[in-house]
Amino acid sequence: MISIYLQGDSWLHRAPAGLKLFVVAVASLLLFQVNSPLIFIACLAGVVGCYATLGSEGLKRLALLRGLTVLLGILLVLHWISGTFWEGISVVLRLVVLILAANLVSITTRMDDMLEAVMPLFRPLGWFGLSARKPALCVALVLRFAPYMMQIFSRMREAYQARTGAKNSWKLIPPLAIQCLRMSDNVADALQARGGSDGLAGQAEIRTRPKAA
Repeated sequence: MISIYLQGDSWLHRAPAGLKLFVVAVASLLLFQVNSPLIFIACLAGVVGCYATLGSEGLKRLALLRGLTVLLGILLVLHWISGTFWEGISVVLRLVVLILAANLVSITTRMDDMLEAVMPLFRPLGWFGLSARKPALCVALVLRFAPYMMQIFSRMREAYQARTGAKNSWKLIPPLAIQCLRMSDNVADALQARGGSDGLAGQAEIRTRPKAA
């Protein structure tokens, strides 16, 4: 299956998936309550420091931001035009911190671990005879592959700029849609080969089952 998972045995890899998702969720709520650029800069330094603990390969994953430069630039310009430049700085920094934090969870968490961490949110569906695992799988896939598609878009934009000199264009939308559809086909084939969401559950059970004496 296509994955942005970074192999390793760091403290972030060993941390429970549920704990990492909970920390990112709480941090998101807290960061939307503040507007100080200094706080966001401190948080950004902390997140980058977490990437640094993963080694050089972890720091390379910061290239994810290249695909967001146009969007962040537009946000900043709009705030500058409206006379709220410093508020725009806070908005941009907040987005950068949250995106990097979410990506950090994705690259240090296996898919089956993320699925098991999300499952409790959908267990009430079982009261109505519905499957909780399927919507949990959908959420886990979004969390896993959203950063991957941002990387794809960044590479497409760089290739387009090298050919035409323009940084961005609506012409990138069709090939991006094609890449998304192609990736969805690959993911669907991989899931089918593993038995779907139940197959991922079986893998998690085998991986966590204690060894026989």
